[in-house]
Amino acid sequence: MSSSRLAWQSKTVLLLVLPWTAVEVVLQAQDWLTRDPHSAAWVLGLSAALGLLAWVARSGTPAAALTGAVITASMMFSTAGPSFSPWRTALIPVLTFLVLTSAATRFGRARKERLGTAERKHGRVAAQVAANMGVAALAATPMIQAWIVDRLAIPYSAALPLITVALAALAEAAADTVSSEIGQVLGGWPVMLTTLRRVEAGTDGAISLAGTAAGVLAAGVVSAAGVLALGGGAAMLAVSWGGGVFGLFFDSLLGATLERRGWLNNDAVNFLSTASAAAFAAAAFVLLPLAGRH
Repeated sequence: MSSSRLAWQSKTVLLLVLPWTAVEVVLQAQDWLTRDPHSAAWVLGLSAALGLLAWVARSGTPAAALTGAVITASMMFSTAGPSFSPWRTALIPVLTFLVLTSAATRFGRARKERLGTAERKHGRVAAQVAANMGVAALAATPMIQAWIVDRLAIPYSAALPLITVALAALAEAAADTVSSEIGQVLGGWPVMLTTLRRVEAGTDGAISLAGTAAGVLAAGVVSAAGVLALGGGAAMLAVSWGGGVFGLFFDSLLGATLERRGWLNNDAVNFLSTASAAAFAAAAFVLLPLAGRH
């Protein structure tokens, strides 16, 4: 099945993410402009500047840059405290994610071009941004968090704040991109996750030791950035990092099975993989109390 026949999946991902986050930004901006216009200006200005920078650097199309700016603003508003500081919001893990993935994408570009796996010159498109960052943005919104708490009966915990769910999704997105980009350059002959047989670099579901190690490290760096910015602790680091690594392998499993069979495209795989990381973190809230956390 050609990728064009699965284009509806990319459009679906974008429709699941962008309208919701855009509405969230508008509602939160109205609230913040009423009670703290200076902070609202910081959020909107920094998010817009980040999107503009991504466009100028050709990391994404204009639509992708706009999508990224909306998602960043939504996550910043959702994580801003009463005493506002942009450096104590989700801006820091988002910036860390962008720096890591951008550097990994540019690393060894000549080899990727020979393999035919290099990213297009104009960078990512809007659906790719939504697929990578959308779950994190949705999981950070107050309404989704309230739904998660209600459905899973999650107890409040200062040691493991609910933003951990969103951070796990962002960590997985970083792990997936970095592992794929670094693995193509340094990983040598990768193997298929499901069979452990050697395959060509860039094959859906293929993994390599170098790529996997780079992905695990990237997930840890994004998780650590989030913990430092949002005032988390060891539990938040462990759960978000663990969720990122879980999602990394789930991504390879989907690639080796459903994507190779032509049932899912890459955007759908990325969206579902970040969702699996978020689910891993959400499950931790349920399972940890059973192990004795109160």
